[in-house]
Amino acid sequence: MTKSQLLDYVAILFFCVLKASSLDTFIAAVYEHAVILPNATLTPVSQEEALVLMNRNLDLLEGAITSASKQGAHIIVTPEDAIYGFNFSRESIYPYLEDIPDPQVNWIPCNNPNRFGRTPVQERLSCLAKDNSIYILANIGDKKPCNTGDPHCPPDGRYQYNTDVVFDSEGKLVARYHKQNLFLSEDHFNEPKEAEVVTFNTTFGKFGIFTCFDILFHDPAVTLVKDSHVDTILFPTAWMNVLPHLSAIEFHSAWAMGMGVNFLASNLHYPVKKMTGSGIYAPDSPRTFHYDMKTEKGKLLLSQLDSHPYPTAVVKWASYASGIDASSMGNQEFKGIAFFDEFTFVELKGVAGNYTVCQKDLCCHLSYKMSEYRSDEVYALGAFDGLHTVEGSYYLQICTLLKCKTTDLHTCGDSVETASTRFEMFSLSGTFGTQYVFPEVLLSEIQLAPGEFQVSSDGRLFNLKSPSGPILTVTLFGRLYERDSARNALSDLTAQALRVMLIVIIPIVYSLGW
Repeated sequence: MTKSQLLDYVAILFFCVLKASSLDTFIAAVYEHAVILPNATLTPVSQEEALVLMNRNLDLLEGAITSASKQGAHIIVTPEDAIYGFNFSRESIYPYLEDIPDPQVNWIPCNNPNRFGRTPVQERLSCLAKDNSIYILANIGDKKPCNTGDPHCPPDGRYQYNTDVVFDSEGKLVARYHKQNLFLSEDHFNEPKEAEVVTFNTTFGKFGIFTCFDILFHDPAVTLVKDSHVDTILFPTAWMNVLPHLSAIEFHSAWAMGMGVNFLASNLHYPVKKMTGSGIYAPDSPRTFHYDMKTEKGKLLLSQLDSHPYPTAVVKWASYASGIDASSMGNQEFKGIAFFDEFTFVELKGVAGNYTVCQKDLCCHLSYKMSEYRSDEVYALGAFDGLHTVEGSYYLQICTLLKCKTTDLHTCGDSVETASTRFEMFSLSGTFGTQYVFPEVLLSEIQLAPGEFQVSSDGRLFNLKSPSGPILTVTLFGRLYERDSARNALSDLTAQALRVMLIVIIPIVYSLGW
């Protein structure tokens, strides 16, 4: 055998081994964690006190990880803030932070815990992954010193990052991601200078990572799918549900479908702040999900997924809607507020019908048939085309069929959790100016409708069979990322006012059930 023939043989053998070791499917797990919070103080505790609190949460995470492993899970995602909670100042979070190295250092903390200083949390996570032969994603805090030579260095001489880490089934650190889009209450962390696009490969697919608020922006979320071609997104979050369009299970399942990827969403369980809603979502339909505002218990979810989801068909979102006459409804139109955005609405006035409503460049079209028309419930078709500017700034185009809170039209867009009206048929479309549209269907009691609807190639969201429950909302949630630059026009004073609204006013509204 010549040298060339030998090299060819080795290459073929390597390919065969690689193919044999790869998996067509895998078992995914997510854990909705009932977090144990630190005492409400902005005074820093000692590192020892911080570690005691973190180990209490890690004890609960260990139970979920062990259980998931015993049930055959290959990977588990745990929530944002799951190890130390939230409500910190920049100083009070510091005792909870560890120096997290670049994964290129080839490090198994379980085997060599002191290689990068004192890292007890990373050591424990690494040992949990190794001992249970499972990939683990956890959210912890990273600290990096800086000096006056760095013009961006904070006054205290360090960067602090909201950080996701992944340990493989041997306990090796294989991924580290610093959250890019911080929520307005995350003053204790810094944004990285540039959005990090973090991926890692396994025998059961290519994975990408981003955190919570990142999902509403282009980088790194869309970049991971469109440029890095990941199969599955890992998504730790501390998500406060906001109806009608941003409930966790509603929006996260829609993102998976809109982007054509698997999506593993692990939320904190803290009903006082409306935090619940985790799920394992495939591009075609949710595989399993959990929403629980009634108990204080955590929840482990498992499901099988395709390692490499089949490519979804390209949707021309404006195709169908552009061919419909967008005649004005005249005086029948009215304004309503949904999550601080002013929608243009039109009331649905019969058991069946065809309606159109427009705002700016967006016209929304709806065909529907109810099982019965109820006089005690009002539904409306709404359109919003504009820049959302509360708790963040991002440009939206939204078409939505939703239930109004009461029969008073002024309540259309208010938060609603229950409904009685059943629909036999719906078809919703819009003249969207973006390819990034996320299809949502949410039923009464905050439930999803797996396998009950689909999106056609010409941009219609329609039911495949009569929905299994009364409808809260059917929505096409569009993002025009290129128009987000308007966010920079907000003055510092306006941004501060929005911050006050988020921290002070919105929790009060939630507590009153408005």
